[in-house]
Amino acid sequence: MQRQIILTADGSHTVSIPDMNVTYHSVHGAIQESMHVFIDAGLRFMVKKQLPTASLNILEIGLGTGLNVLLTLQETEKNKQMIHYTALELYPLDQHQYSVLNYCNELKRPDLQKTFLSIHNCEWEKSIYISPHFLVHKTNQSLTGYSTDSKFHLIYFDAFAPAAQPELWTVEVFKKLHDLLLANGVLVTYCSKGDVRRAMQAAGFTVEKIPGPPGKREMLRAIRPKFN
Repeated sequence: MQRQIILTADGSHTVSIPDMNVTYHSVHGAIQESMHVFIDAGLRFMVKKQLPTASLNILEIGLGTGLNVLLTLQETEKNKQMIHYTALELYPLDQHQYSVLNYCNELKRPDLQKTFLSIHNCEWEKSIYISPHFLVHKTNQSLTGYSTDSKFHLIYFDAFAPAAQPELWTVEVFKKLHDLLLANGVLVTYCSKGDVRRAMQAAGFTVEKIPGPPGKREMLRAIRPKFN
């Protein structure tokens, strides 16, 4: 599978897979998309409105470039919130690919470059502290094969679009994710397709369409109801 590092419109990198006609982030801007979808609409929303807590369990479907981990670390370092971050990734980037990604420079946080590389370099299938308040557990498993006794406050659903990975956008998959969330837990994704929203609702989520990032009119935020 050939992967290429490309620039997006906000100056940050993403990865393109020409054979699949997909990119890991929006070509309108990788950092601004991830900030909007996962940090603003997910993490900040949950902490402020849904489930304020001193410790958060986060599950990411699709570690990819590691950008969402980095942005979450940057966000939570302000209040020293303890984060347990689990990320699923079947096809991790190699060292040549992740070492050239420009996120820390674009964020004007060159001090985080060493930490960003440690996200990619840390051992798989183990829980590793990448900072005193941030524990990462990377697992080389598919979502359909993933099993855990853990429950999560927040899920970043960052799989490839339904056209590329239709098997990950089904009622059965969203039922699994629903059951992995704590009551009032939140799932966010960039996708806003009607059949995806209906699959989430059929799985037991309360779903809302909200404004999307630049280049995308809407996105979805789903909540596991307290009594469901």
